Amino acid sequence: MSKEVSEEGQVHHQHGKDYVDPPPAPLFDAGELKLWSFWRACIAEFVATLLFLYITVATVIGYKKEADACATVGFLGIAWAFGGMIFILVYCTAGISGGHINPAVTFGLFLARKVSLLRAFMYMVAQCAGAICGVGLVKAFMKSSYNKYGGGANTVADGYNTGTALGAEIIGTFVLVYTVFSATDPKRSARDSHVPILAPLPIGFAVFMVHLATIPITGTGINPARSFGAAVIINSNKAWDDHWIFWVGPFVGALAAAAYHQYILRAAAIKALGSFRSNPTN
Repeated sequence: MSKEVSEEGQVHHQHGKDYVDPPPAPLFDAGELKLWSFWRACIAEFVATLLFLYITVATVIGYKKEADACATVGFLGIAWAFGGMIFILVYCTAGISGGHINPAVTFGLFLARKVSLLRAFMYMVAQCAGAICGVGLVKAFMKSSYNKYGGGANTVADGYNTGTALGAEIIGTFVLVYTVFSATDPKRSARDSHVPILAPLPIGFAVFMVHLATIPITGTGINPARSFGAAVIINSNKAWDDHWIFWVGPFVGALAAAAYHQYILRAAAIKALGSFRSNPTN
């Protein structure tokens, strides 16, 4: 036993690492389709996104239908609804599916080789389907108010142009996906083990803060499934005309966050080059 501990300590000392990076996910793994854990994760993403859209869009409609601003939750309450639900749902589903609840998050994690292409695709399908069902429930329960107040769809607000809206979505999603990478980084978990950290908390706060900044511009997308579900159910020309912004912006922001975290902060490219040079067979 003592020998094993000694050898393990020597290995850690030699590599200079007090943490272990998980191996990269395969690009495509058809074997996942045979696993119940895979389908269970997809179901978890569907249900989580459904609940997320139901609570948040219902909050938006409730805010808009009140004539007295002081009698509603206001922008602050809407931001809390989005951030709070992400905190709750990531906490509930992290151990099952990773708690993505957002195609942009899934896309960023796929680029970092945290999930396979097949899993990423199926997660996105589940998230979009869940979003449609969640917004559909809001319409079923609050039909008159839903139709009257725009159904919580993301559009570019009056006074802002397409470029501004796209930039807001890119930056907002960058903040979110960067926070996801940082909160789940095994290096942080190892070196900050003396500080208890609950990963869903900073992720939820990131969503909250981004909503405070971008609600006046786009209603805050940063989640293509959220925007898609609302656009499908309200089915208005304005929602569809602006809809591309809420896919392109979040995906570009996720790409930038993944590249920044993996290749700048974690120096993945430099490590790979160093490993290549140190290999005597190369």
